[in-house]
Amino acid sequence: MKDGVNGVALGVFLFFFLLVTAMGFLAARWRKADNAHSLDEWGLGGRSFGTWITWFLLGGDLYTAYTFVAVPAAIYSLGAAGFFAVPYTILVYPLIFTFLPRLWSVSHRHGYVTTSDFVRGRFGSKGLSLAVALTGILATMPYIALQLVGIQAVLDVLGVGGGDSSNWFVKDLPLLIAFGVLAAYTYSSGLRAPALIAFVKDALIYIVIAVAIIYIPIKLGGFDDIFAAAGDKFAASGKGGLIPAAGGQWAYATLALGSALALFMYPHSVTATLSSRSREVIRRNTTILPLYSLMLGLLALLGFMAIAAGVKVDNGQLAIPQLFENMFPDWFTGVAFAAIGIGALVPAAIMSIAAANLFTRNVYKDFIKPDATAAQETRVSKIVSLLVKVGALVFVLTMDKTVAINFQLLGGIWILQTFPALVGGLFSRWFHRWALLAGWAAGMLYGTVAAYGVASPTKAHFGGSSKEIPGIGEIGYIGLTAFVLNIAVTVVLTFVLKAVKAPEGVDETVPADYTADAGDPGVQVELPPATAGAGN
Repeated sequence: MKDGVNGVALGVFLFFFLLVTAMGFLAARWRKADNAHSLDEWGLGGRSFGTWITWFLLGGDLYTAYTFVAVPAAIYSLGAAGFFAVPYTILVYPLIFTFLPRLWSVSHRHGYVTTSDFVRGRFGSKGLSLAVALTGILATMPYIALQLVGIQAVLDVLGVGGGDSSNWFVKDLPLLIAFGVLAAYTYSSGLRAPALIAFVKDALIYIVIAVAIIYIPIKLGGFDDIFAAAGDKFAASGKGGLIPAAGGQWAYATLALGSALALFMYPHSVTATLSSRSREVIRRNTTILPLYSLMLGLLALLGFMAIAAGVKVDNGQLAIPQLFENMFPDWFTGVAFAAIGIGALVPAAIMSIAAANLFTRNVYKDFIKPDATAAQETRVSKIVSLLVKVGALVFVLTMDKTVAINFQLLGGIWILQTFPALVGGLFSRWFHRWALLAGWAAGMLYGTVAAYGVASPTKAHFGGSSKEIPGIGEIGYIGLTAFVLNIAVTVVLTFVLKAVKAPEGVDETVPADYTADAGDPGVQVELPPATAGAGN
């Protein structure tokens, strides 16, 4: 690690940071809303984004600074087992092709802003809707924290974050400034800010990866030498390897499948989806988003390059930032660090907006103030988006960073338990609302308890996301095991509840809602009577 502050790299980093800050505030004037007091406008960008904006927004949303730092860090520490992220991002796109267009159609027909809005309307259950909303908020919080961890890793390597200062304020001031800027332009511009900034973020990431995958191997003697160095390291350490060990194949496969099922259950993924202007935009995006998976595969190889370059760090999350500083000229190090930093700002903004929308629509409006106007909804969402980011910042500043990572893994286990209610509801009304709630509770309880019992060399609890699968004896992803339990409980109780004729909620949707497009007759956003016309 270079001593002191890398002035050139810091200067380039600040240039791009100031650029996206200006873009974030100017985004409020981009596609300016007719009624700024609408949650559709602030939280969903007016549901007006076309194919390319949606592609960049979803890419900026799903491929985060955590991805940029943690995926190659996993390769650096564990070897090929860290490549699970590549197949799961390939599996996910055929999956979402089947259900995201249906979610878009029914949401636009009825004015749904969140997945919980849909669940409440489909099953007539505020309790089930609340469970889905709270799960989404709970799973999103550590995810936002990890974006701040990504920024902090870059600042540490630049020499302006962390450090040996005993004054916590001085030590964390750069992160506090970055947080303040993020909070300000998100509050001002809503979803339009990350949508506009995503263009810069994705362009920088593609440039950095294209240069890194050519330039660094040339400096290290080629990929033969890189793989040889990685193989020697793993052979000497006795852990990891260039191919997954036989005993870890179940864990690899179940983690990839479970992660694919969970990815578009996250509120921020759905928020980006519902911001598009037509059903066809979603279908087109499922065919071009796999380009990001190609990028991810190349990105993962940086972990092996860090080994070959002799990078030595106590915290694996610093391996790639340190590799960039060691291998690139200072000016391009600044570009690479800007890509990581902006790669944190975009998803953090979307995540905080999505969590705020869930609270506003499915806690505040459903249980606290049912007659809230559109202007009141928007104001509450703005305030909650700030509180969510503050909570994530406190999490990062006061807790061990590995705790944040472990809780993000737990968040994946939790969010997967909303799959039966959301995706099942998009195709069938057969599941009983009480059975779905019981299945969700069973999956949440089992997943949390099982994850609590996983130890690691540094943690007595929440040390990982894999454990022995009951009845099979193989090590597998806890989230997928909990999901299977969730489905089993839901199916059995549905049979029982239907047999005893337990009351079912009212379904406010009709079959035509799930295939409607923006240009079809009768397709329009229907605001509740209490909010129609409010805020004008």
